[in-house]
Amino acid sequence: MTFSSEPLPKNPTNEVADEETPLIPHKNDVYNRFSRSKKRLIVTMIACCGLIPFFVSGSFIPSIPQIAKDLNTTGEVISLAVSVSMFATSLGSLCGAAYSTHYGRRPIYLAGLPLLVIGSLGVAYARTVPELMVWRFLQAFGGAPGLAVGAGVVGDIFILEERGTAIGIFFSAILLGPAIAPLIGGFMAHYASWRVMQALLGLVNSFVFIWMYISFPETTHPGARGIEKARAEGGKPRWFVNPLRPLGLLRSPNILFMSVAGFFVLLTNFVLMVPIAYTIGERYGISNEFFIGACFLPVGIGHMVGAPLAGHISDKIVVQWREKRGRWYPEDRLRASIWGALVFVPLSTLFSGLLTQYVPGTLGLVLNLVCLFFNGVGVDLTLSPAAAYIVDVLRERSAEGMASNNGFRALIISFAIPAVLPSIAQYGVAATNAGAAILSWVGCLMIWTIIAYGDEMRSWYDVGFSREEN
Repeated sequence: MTFSSEPLPKNPTNEVADEETPLIPHKNDVYNRFSRSKKRLIVTMIACCGLIPFFVSGSFIPSIPQIAKDLNTTGEVISLAVSVSMFATSLGSLCGAAYSTHYGRRPIYLAGLPLLVIGSLGVAYARTVPELMVWRFLQAFGGAPGLAVGAGVVGDIFILEERGTAIGIFFSAILLGPAIAPLIGGFMAHYASWRVMQALLGLVNSFVFIWMYISFPETTHPGARGIEKARAEGGKPRWFVNPLRPLGLLRSPNILFMSVAGFFVLLTNFVLMVPIAYTIGERYGISNEFFIGACFLPVGIGHMVGAPLAGHISDKIVVQWREKRGRWYPEDRLRASIWGALVFVPLSTLFSGLLTQYVPGTLGLVLNLVCLFFNGVGVDLTLSPAAAYIVDVLRERSAEGMASNNGFRALIISFAIPAVLPSIAQYGVAATNAGAAILSWVGCLMIWTIIAYGDEMRSWYDVGFSREEN
């Protein structure tokens, strides 16, 4: 299957529209349903919802030692709550995406947010480890659709040449979570209680739900929802939608390779972050939860820098290579991912491990924070173009494409996280980080393979890939 194209037609009756939507203007009316200001408002709303999962996880990690003490257990046991939330995120993403394809985007937000609120309050009042795990699952499940469905919304309202930049801005906004959530969570844990932070999450997301209920429109293209197609064919809406349906997209080697490569890259982030109280914290004498949370700040700032930068670069690459080839080759967008997966991610992870193990004092701490910043930049230089690529090639199933990617990745990470602290205890932080860096290089090789053989790989199994005309 190839992605060839004819010369783009002009629209002499609407020159303004040509300037604003240069790609096949006469076919882009569906993207002009919302004004520029309305699109900005929509992106702001979905960014708030996409921010939620990162706040849920980011505010929890610096509190692990205090939670372990409060519940009379160990850090290793409480770190399992991170795995539970990642598993719930995987399942929630898949369910949210599958139902959003059938019923639309708006109902998914309105169904998920109340679950998040209930789960947050449950975590705040949990008295035992099993209670904590159950409420963490519900909390993460309710917030999970924010990322996958949010990327689908971006695909609904932005044309091809604007999509990478828009997703970059979306990612930059939601990745404010990793920047400030650990800081706020650590502050609340040290100066009040970790429970206060969880209760605040419940309260804040109650207001987010009200805002979404009042202001968020349905963005799915008219006639594209499964429920509309069923009614047009005289059928009945389905009450049950298979939540595992998005995983069927992994039958495509392009989507599978992209998901596995993303897992290898994102794993470095968790290898650095999850044990931070027991690595950088213990090595440099940091026991205050607020200051442990502050150590997350460079990673979050790196995310915020990397995401919009990567989105802008990937859009430029799409345009340049399209002009060079004379046709659209979707995998060209992934060229923007190579430097992140090849250089920034693995080297920052490797050097952080070496610094923590061998360089004491202020110098070691400062250089570690620099490594954390470049890891944040590198992760988003890799994952932001990858997300835009999935939306490009699966336009009509963009939310499902993101869910298969994020859900599969989160599922594997949920099993990998419990091995991080034992690995550091047995082999040391340098060896553990080196292993993660090597996996990142494997991910880079997989991305290069997709770029080089994208056409052939797409032809092996067509899961409904977009063509240039749609």
